[in-house]
Amino acid sequence: MTDLTNYGEVTALLRRHGFRFSKSLGQNFLTAAWVPERIAESAGLDSGDGVLEVGPGVGCLTEQLARRAGRVLALELDGRLADVLAETLADRENVDVVFTDAVKADLPALCREHLGERPWKVCANLPYNVTSPLLTAFLTADCFESITVMVQKEVAERMCARPGTGDYGAFSVLIQWYTRGELLFTVPPDCFMPRPKVTSAVVRLCRRSAPPAPVADEALFFRTVRAAFAQRRKTLPNALAAGFPELDRAAILAAMDGAGLAPTLRGETLDIPAFAALSDALGGQMRSGGRPAGE
Repeated sequence: MTDLTNYGEVTALLRRHGFRFSKSLGQNFLTAAWVPERIAESAGLDSGDGVLEVGPGVGCLTEQLARRAGRVLALELDGRLADVLAETLADRENVDVVFTDAVKADLPALCREHLGERPWKVCANLPYNVTSPLLTAFLTADCFESITVMVQKEVAERMCARPGTGDYGAFSVLIQWYTRGELLFTVPPDCFMPRPKVTSAVVRLCRRSAPPAPVADEALFFRTVRAAFAQRRKTLPNALAAGFPELDRAAILAAMDGAGLAPTLRGETLDIPAFAALSDALGGQMRSGGRPAGE
């Protein structure tokens, strides 16, 4: 049986099937056995779990997941890997490989079809070029108990960043609205083929039972967050003015005052409860026609 993290054996496997790496697909296969083992172990799997993997490559992480979970669904975009995976996963009867674009796929429907009843978890070495769209798809699918993924270290730091730091942004708020996250460990470039130019990190996100703060309108909450970070160098009133052109400055200042926020603040200093209070206050101003209370 091929050692799926052995550089020489994987190179021979890929050559036998005529496979060449695609930079456009962000393909980097693991060549250090400890990495897929530790990723799979970090996901906290047991025989009752169904696991979704995206980008199985030659199947080294898939194999580790299959040893721990009840069923595994691996989604792969590159059809050139069909024969490779058919060979490497031939003896893994609890694995289904589906060739599709995970960003566009109906993930809950695929999981119901291939994994059966919940609980479902995500565990994957994500392709670098579609990390953010995939994470957004996992979160908005609203069906995964946890998400354990390897991403670029810089992305992992943004996911777990705290208010007031340089890494904190709209993406941080999105991740932390839905989950509690923890950066578990880093993986150096020499653990991959081809060798990437960046260090990777594994993050585990556990689904929240409820958002960290109540809001009247979730869509308005995320609009507020996007506006606050769209122009980071500007103070919050100026950033909101660009993001809410239907409100005049007086209404924006009134909303900030109602949320207990000073007009000198910048968006990156606000935590999620502050954003929630601000979005509700902005919603009140919009319902009143953009006129501060008392006018």
